Amino acid sequence: MFYFTPLLGAQSSSPASQSLLELDGGVKVLIDVGWDEHFTVSKLKALERHVPSLSIILLTHATPSHLGAFAHCCKNFPLFTQIPIYATTPVISLGRTLLQDVYSSTPLASTIIPADTLADSSFASGSTSTDPSLQLLLTPPTAEEIAHYFSLIHPLKYSQPHEPLPSAFSPPLNGLKITAYNAGHTLGGTIWHLQHGMESIVYAVDWNQIRENVLGGAAWLDASGGGAEVIEQLRKPTALICSSRGAEKNSLAGGTKRRDELLLDTIRATIAKGGTVLIPTDTSARVLELAYLLEHAWRKEHINNDSDKPLKNARLYLASRNVGATMRYARSMLEWMDENIVKELEVDEAAATNKKQHRRNDSKQVGGRDHQAAGKTAGPFDFKYLRLLERRKQVDRITATKGPRVILASDASLEWGFSKEILGKIANDTSNLIILTESYGARGDVAKDEESLGALLWSWYLERRDGVALEPGADGQNLEHVHTGGRELQMSIAERVALQGRELLAYQQYLATQRRLQSQMPLGNGSALETSADAVDETSSTSSSSSEESDPERQGKALNTSAAVANLNRNKSGLAKETLGVNVLLRQPGVYDYDVRGKKGREQMFPFISKRRRADDFGDLIRPDEYLRAEERDEVDGHDMRDDSQNKNSKLGLKRKWGDAGLQGENGTSGPGAANKRRQQKTNIKDTNGISNGDVIVNGLHDAVLDDLSDDSESEVDESTNGPSKVITQVHSVEAHLKIAYVDFAGLHDQRSLSMLIPLIQPRKLILVGGNVSETNLLASECRQKLVPVFSDSAEGERNDVFTPTNGQTVEASVDTNAWTVKLSSALVKRLRWQNVRGLGVVTLMGHLGAMAVEEQETTDRISKKRQKLLKEDSEDSDVQKTPSDVKNQHTAPVLDVLPASMAAATRSVAQPLHVGDIRLADLRKLLQSTGHTAEFRGEGTLLIDGLVAVRKTATGRIEVEGGGLGLPEYPVRKPESSFYAVKRRIYDGLAVIAGG
Repeated sequence: MFYFTPLLGAQSSSPASQSLLELDGGVKVLIDVGWDEHFTVSKLKALERHVPSLSIILLTHATPSHLGAFAHCCKNFPLFTQIPIYATTPVISLGRTLLQDVYSSTPLASTIIPADTLADSSFASGSTSTDPSLQLLLTPPTAEEIAHYFSLIHPLKYSQPHEPLPSAFSPPLNGLKITAYNAGHTLGGTIWHLQHGMESIVYAVDWNQIRENVLGGAAWLDASGGGAEVIEQLRKPTALICSSRGAEKNSLAGGTKRRDELLLDTIRATIAKGGTVLIPTDTSARVLELAYLLEHAWRKEHINNDSDKPLKNARLYLASRNVGATMRYARSMLEWMDENIVKELEVDEAAATNKKQHRRNDSKQVGGRDHQAAGKTAGPFDFKYLRLLERRKQVDRITATKGPRVILASDASLEWGFSKEILGKIANDTSNLIILTESYGARGDVAKDEESLGALLWSWYLERRDGVALEPGADGQNLEHVHTGGRELQMSIAERVALQGRELLAYQQYLATQRRLQSQMPLGNGSALETSADAVDETSSTSSSSSEESDPERQGKALNTSAAVANLNRNKSGLAKETLGVNVLLRQPGVYDYDVRGKKGREQMFPFISKRRRADDFGDLIRPDEYLRAEERDEVDGHDMRDDSQNKNSKLGLKRKWGDAGLQGENGTSGPGAANKRRQQKTNIKDTNGISNGDVIVNGLHDAVLDDLSDDSESEVDESTNGPSKVITQVHSVEAHLKIAYVDFAGLHDQRSLSMLIPLIQPRKLILVGGNVSETNLLASECRQKLVPVFSDSAEGERNDVFTPTNGQTVEASVDTNAWTVKLSSALVKRLRWQNVRGLGVVTLMGHLGAMAVEEQETTDRISKKRQKLLKEDSEDSDVQKTPSDVKNQHTAPVLDVLPASMAAATRSVAQPLHVGDIRLADLRKLLQSTGHTAEFRGEGTLLIDGLVAVRKTATGRIEVEGGGLGLPEYPVRKPESSFYAVKRRIYDGLAVIAGG
């Protein structure tokens, strides 16, 4: 059984992706927790309903459309952090920096509390109605909280099957295996393969088969087989879930090389006229490809002494609030990139070592000491010309001046980040250019007021109302720069403001209402009412073990569980009897009876909750919080001991903490706050005066003015609005005179990749998501025509196996498999001759299939062995013939028995021996060369031995051997018989020949 439900991203122009997979046994798998650029909390309602019933969560890409809502769910959805989450290491690291950038760039990421929710809160508290235009914000997660959420994710590697652990409130996974494969779209991007019983599911949303500068292509094709067929693990799945985005897009002639040249020619045409080029991109995924390309283009032009190079006179910047951490992670994950990146690093390190050795030898010959040691080589992401901008004042100083420059800025949607601010400052200059790196598709299903700036500029680019400027390229082809013609560009700026007066009261009423609802409502939807209470009990009994594993040092901290779960445990007595079920006997005082008539499952038995004991090889695990001292216990229970610092210092014999000695705060009293403050001041000074990795010398000058900038004013503003706040949006218009260009750097599959690979994968069921309506329908119609022979050999009605669900629509994609259990007779088993093939026992058998009456036996879990023995003795003592009712208890089962003598003679001549195994031509070549034969490859998949015998391996794995009578002149001629039979003998030696009789 397999049911698929797209929560977001199906037949929609929104890039957000959320998918729910329900397998046999109630196992639910959530893949991706994406969000769009507007951060609307109402789009997460469907996800919130399924959280209490989820088994595991899988993440595919480190982009907002795939994990943008991850931190919001961890902070605001109970039980979300207790669900096992799996992703690759780059997705974990880059996703952490992405969300930290998002929450520090826009207050909208904190999500606006819906007006109807505020109205319900004010009505429940008995106060007057609130202002419907009031936009209150939820408390955003801090950078430390985001880092903690991502530390809960279990890292995986490519091509390594893993059996995940289920959540505490999930049914058993029954042998579910998940395997991650390279998707090629982003660093660490994943194609998931799920194997559960007979179901083999491949989830491939947003992948790229084309090999790029930093990222290798998706792991669909088998390199050992010449790249002509899909790898065995991803071939012929029962269901393929694929994105249809890009189904209407044609691939660029020339591939990635032509794409890179087109981008550089577009940049040269603008900076040659002294203009500014803005390239909006993401902050953690596709930015690596752009940064690598531009950095190496600048290096190449600076090597040449030609002053006419336009890139040599231009500055290169990358603006993002957390881009420094992103690049540090990228430098530590080179093994996840394309193999050319690793080779480049090895060559640079070897050159640097040789250069350093030459300098030492020269210094020894001169007799002096070694002067300046060889500097560290510039690796793939050790930037020499790309300057990193992480502060707003740096961006303001850059945009305040004019000159040729190229600015990479986040985000690609132009709705948040530095890209939106830079666009507003350079839009009124006709010499400037903005390069869109991805298409935004048809936005017909999006309201005009919700359309992003990127989508608006994309519509202007397609409309071309004010004409097109043609710029000559390096290869003689014209480059199209679309004029904007002075159109008004409406830009909204969102600011966070602290709450005051009635606004603060409304926010407090909302929090009180949410706490009351969480304490009274069962966790989950209506279908989970019977088991939700028991799930909470299991969670509470295992919460201590999970906390101990996540915090090995402990250090006197209390165990952390969700606030909603804690309130629910404290208010169990307030739940309704219908919700509690049979647990009412334990949770409500004075209740001693419960009607079990008509109940099923656990509702028939008296409830018993056994707390699990955690133990290892050394015995039972202890809880360190049970052995805390009194002063530490007060701190664990939530009491702030620092407020009573004067009383502490006046007491004798009280042990002080390490940071309290010799430090005084502003009021003259010593305490940990002074130490922390002084340590923080030192850190701020170091960060302000230090030079980041992106600080380099360009044209002999250094941007020293940028290093002297401080973030003191910005940090004060952020600290003043850390509490309850609201968002105020100001809209102002800007006349757009800059030009618009487009170069596809999205790194997604196109029409050619989809039409070529999907028939090679040969899925039994195909589900299309992740695209707009036109793209999905176009790809579905093509796949229905190409996959009909794959779906069924004869049935014409099997064309419905291509599904195009909408958001919230559930489709059943189970494959009807007919499996029978055949019993072997004892006479046939004695004749079996097993043969060992690579550690596996293989046997061929031929028998006669018949039906044999088998008496039904009652299950052992209902009847004990002693009772079975008594029933057997009673049946032997009784001489009464079986009644018709006893005959009904017998059923027939298929049994394979030894062939009769009359049939054995007729089938013996038909049976053919089987060859089990796989022969690689490379291994066969080595074997033949070791025995004195000459063997080399001629053409693709053809091995020529002694110039006489040709061995070919077809796509189906069949080995074909052809022998000739004449040899080639460059080979010593052997006897045809010896070469031909020697090759066949070597082939048979590598296969297991199993008799067919």
